[in-house]
Amino acid sequence: MININQLTTLQFNAVEYWHDRKFVVLKPENHFFTVVLEQHRFNFDLWHEEDIARSPDMSDSKIAQVKRNIDQLNQKRNDGIERIDAAIIEQLNEIRLIPKPDARINTETPGSVIDRLSIMSLRIFHLQEQLQRNDVGLGHQQLVSQRLERCFQQRADLSQSLTELLDDIFSGYKILKVYHQFKMYNDPTMNPYLYNCKKSA
Repeated sequence: MININQLTTLQFNAVEYWHDRKFVVLKPENHFFTVVLEQHRFNFDLWHEEDIARSPDMSDSKIAQVKRNIDQLNQKRNDGIERIDAAIIEQLNEIRLIPKPDARINTETPGSVIDRLSIMSLRIFHLQEQLQRNDVGLGHQQLVSQRLERCFQQRADLSQSLTELLDDIFSGYKILKVYHQFKMYNDPTMNPYLYNCKKSA
């Protein structure tokens, strides 16, 4: 089984590590955590591109480039979620798990929950940064503290829900599938604007 506490600790430690040494590659203990960390890195980069996109003093050309970066990172983020689910299915195949006849499908996959935990680790890190500021008043710090408390609670709830979901999957009570989203807007043969532009060029 997957240790969720180790997973969330890895995600948070990676956020701290990347802020200090952006381009250093971390090496987790196993293949599954490597897949989790790769997906987490896309969220890390996406978070900071979103920050840049809201800068009021950027040129239109710079904003356009940042928006393209965000689009590409979102695609990689979603692909990473599917790779996480595929890695879990590999584990199920290795133990030759056969779902029970009445097994159900969950609306949210483990990869989607791990993605939410990834974002939560980023939110917690940056809220903690806010607490360390010297240029804000008590009201700001109190607001941040309240939000941080809710984030810790949400991370705990998500972790518990993920543990229960994985228990159900590895016990055969729930089925895990990877559907692949096949996002059409990034496909030059599926996005009408892209293929019509190509025809008129």
